[in-house]
Amino acid sequence: MLRITSDRSHALFDIAATRRLEQSAAAALPAHTLMQRAGLATARLALALAPHARTVWVACGPGNNGGDGLEAAAHLQRWGKQTVVTWLGDEAGAPPDSLAALAQARQAGVHFAAEPPAGLAPQDLCIDALLGIGATRAPQGRMAQWIDALRWSAATVLAVDVPSGLNADTGTVATAPVADSEVSIRATSHFHAQHTLSLLTLKPGLFTDQGRDAAGQVWFDDLDVASAGETPAAMLSAPAETRARLHATHKGSYGDVAVIGGAPGMTGAALLAGSSALHGGAGRVFVALLDPAAPSVDMQQPELMLRPVASLELKSMTVVCGCGGGDAVRRELPRVISTAAHAVLDADALNAIAIDTQLQTLLRARARRAGAQASTVLTPHPLEAARLLGIKAAQVQADRLGAARQLVERFECVVVLKGSGTVIAAPGQIAAINPTGNARLATAGTGDVLAGMVGARLAAGRPAFAAACEAVYQHGLAADHWPEDRALTAADLAEAVSR
Repeated sequence: MLRITSDRSHALFDIAATRRLEQSAAAALPAHTLMQRAGLATARLALALAPHARTVWVACGPGNNGGDGLEAAAHLQRWGKQTVVTWLGDEAGAPPDSLAALAQARQAGVHFAAEPPAGLAPQDLCIDALLGIGATRAPQGRMAQWIDALRWSAATVLAVDVPSGLNADTGTVATAPVADSEVSIRATSHFHAQHTLSLLTLKPGLFTDQGRDAAGQVWFDDLDVASAGETPAAMLSAPAETRARLHATHKGSYGDVAVIGGAPGMTGAALLAGSSALHGGAGRVFVALLDPAAPSVDMQQPELMLRPVASLELKSMTVVCGCGGGDAVRRELPRVISTAAHAVLDADALNAIAIDTQLQTLLRARARRAGAQASTVLTPHPLEAARLLGIKAAQVQADRLGAARQLVERFECVVVLKGSGTVIAAPGQIAAINPTGNARLATAGTGDVLAGMVGARLAAGRPAFAAACEAVYQHGLAADHWPEDRALTAADLAEAVSR
């Protein structure tokens, strides 16, 4: 069994692949073996998490996830725990494996109840074995009531496979969305488990959108079943290998970054991107502010070279374009897309592309030039991604991996779909989901910092997909290491990434 942490890469498999592995293993093993392994793994983790529990409530659904819970309850009862099971199953229609597990639980002396036990204390434990990966619609009736009881319980909650109501592929909850303009606001008809034991495979939905909150600490047991032959739906990102800079290098070895943005009232966004490119290791950073009244020098960061946009030789530069660009950035985009050696397109550059078919044509043409598809990175948040795809933000959030893949297919370049569990996708690559970062990043300017970080890595010669994965990981890690008693601003973040 593994405790999943952010320092190691892991393959993530979707529901379809998990079902295939499950069916193949079940056919090769004696009857009920997989469920027995799952129940034992769940019981062992439960005992480790709550060794002093007086009562363990196991909420079991009617399917195989509930069977896993019944197996776990039997073990816990034999190990001396007071185990209470509430089961939504029907013996007439239960799967064979679950019926076998039910018999084991009864033989072990597990107490079956119609309602959850009252008075659970913090040292007690709840096991959510209601739905697993079988969630297809919002829970109703007694299942919804028990999920509500899990949500408000004082005891620690361990979810089996995935928290009930969470889509294992997408990280969304099984409930109808409530739309507010273009922003997805979903009802909280699920709960947040403190721990989740993912069985057989790790699922992408545990690491993106609402999955990171819902799953808590993720654990993994492959049940001694190899995943060979199945292609992962995504990979969980890991830190890049640290590369020491050679002594015999100079600023030209690490490339030039040009930041184009900063329309009137938004110059800070471009300066933040420039600052993060500097702290990210770029050899030189030029900033072309689109505000005619902007100063010609940044006294706080004199290393940034402020230049008129027309003076920049984009053919030899990595261009970060769009940060605070407003409408003014639109007139600069044809030259950027057509000539920049490498490009990171963010914010208002993406909004301009979304409404201009000529810019879209130029972007696709750039991707089709020899080798150029690896030199363009789009960094949209969900609303910007929705505009590029002509859909609503709620639809992007409903399938973040799918939306990122659609953007890759449409524009043939690397896409960084920002948010909880940022998705990085690229032509010919298995998508990555980033495990670092937290809500401290939910403040103005942090996206500009990320764009500058990606630009610095591109300028230093990193391939675009690697540059994006590494920058996103480091960006989130800086937030994870930030002191809890201090607010994190984008300017702080731009400096923190270098540490």
